[in-house]
Amino acid sequence: MPRDVNKNMYEALADKYGMSIEQAKANTQNMVQMAKETGLEYNMDSLILTNTFDAHRLVMFAKQQGKMHEMTERILYAYFTESKHIGDHETLVELAVEVGLDREAVANMLGSDEMKAEVHEDENLARQYGIRSVPFFLINKKYALTGAQPTETFVQALQKVLEEEKESITVLNTEDGIVCDENGCEIPKK
Repeated sequence: MPRDVNKNMYEALADKYGMSIEQAKANTQNMVQMAKETGLEYNMDSLILTNTFDAHRLVMFAKQQGKMHEMTERILYAYFTESKHIGDHETLVELAVEVGLDREAVANMLGSDEMKAEVHEDENLARQYGIRSVPFFLINKKYALTGAQPTETFVQALQKVLEEEKESITVLNTEDGIVCDENGCEIPKK
C-alpha cells in the first residue's frame, strides 16, 4: 500500500473483498462495537489508510529502547482513535517523543534503512504461520484465532488447546516440587 492512499477504509474494503460500501461499513461495525465494549474508541469514518511499514520500523526501534509496548499502544491509538497519518514521518516522530524516545534518533532511523531487516523478518515469520490479517492470535505455535472474537471464543479455544495438549505433557520433576492446583499451592516439607 502506498504511504498516501486516496480511499477511505470502506472504499478499500469494498475494493479488496468485492462488496458494496454499505457492506464494508456493516462489517466494520462489529469491530467498532467490540472495541467500544472494552473501552476503546475506533473512528473508522476518519481513519487515514497508509502504508504502516515505517510505523512497524518505529516499534522495532522502540523495542531496543525498552518501549515497544508504549510505542505500539500510542501508534494504535493515534491510528484508530485520533485518525493520525501513521505513515507520515513527522507524525511518527511526534508520537515517539510522546513515549519518551529521542526525537533526533527516531528521525535519523526513519530517514535510513535501519530496522527494515527486522520488520521483514517479522513479515516472513507471519507468512510461515499463514497470517494475512489482524488481529491474529497464535497459541503454542500451533493453534490460531483470526479476527476480532468475543471472549467466549477465546475461552473455548483455550479449553480445547488445554485438552489436546495435556495428553502430550510429560512431568519431569515429580519429586520435591511445589504442587499447585485450583485450591492453591503446597510447598513440600524437607
